[in-house]
Amino acid sequence: MTKAVLTISSKNYGAWALRGWLLARLAGLEFSEKVIPPDDPAMKAEMLLLSSSMLVPSLQHGDVKVWDTLAIAEYLNEIKPRAQLLPADIKARAHCRAICGEMHSGFSALRSSLPMNIKARFPGFKIWFRAQADIDRVLEIWKACLVTYGGPYLFGKLPTVADAMYAPVVTRFLTYDVAIDKASAAYCKRIMDLPAMKEWVAEAKKEPDEIDELDAEF
Repeated sequence: MTKAVLTISSKNYGAWALRGWLLARLAGLEFSEKVIPPDDPAMKAEMLLLSSSMLVPSLQHGDVKVWDTLAIAEYLNEIKPRAQLLPADIKARAHCRAICGEMHSGFSALRSSLPMNIKARFPGFKIWFRAQADIDRVLEIWKACLVTYGGPYLFGKLPTVADAMYAPVVTRFLTYDVAIDKASAAYCKRIMDLPAMKEWVAEAKKEPDEIDELDAEF
């Protein structure tokens, strides 16, 4: 079977990279990593929020090349249907796609005010009111999904595309000491306890601090 190559950026700072990588892990795809260097324009664009990361991550699988995280998710769902990255029920699947699309295109205040930085911790971090509105919306999405589908993940017993899309937000809540309800905190713990997330975090902690712009305390 053709082994895939996933191109990613920093594991400490790369929110879109994490989404693509976690999706591939959840799908059970065998792949090798190609990490672009910190001075690469594509990496800078992702890290500094200058693009929605249309080119990072990207997946090369045989003669198929897929970029953009949602496109990668749809492709993985097609080639690895047993992983159930999308819910089987049509209504739940539509709901999953909707909240994934919302994350893909929205929450700009949250992203800019609380950039992903797995190694950092900012106790008592002061959150801008627009970022708080984004946080409140994320928590509303999580609580609705957990109640509707029974947990422990957003759409039931298995992690889906939605959990991968919101995983970087989980790391942000930990980094910036965001106050959240008990159910959401328990969900965050479940995500961080995923073997794939533990692997990612361990690798992120090994990275040198190379992107000075993102080490500033906002």
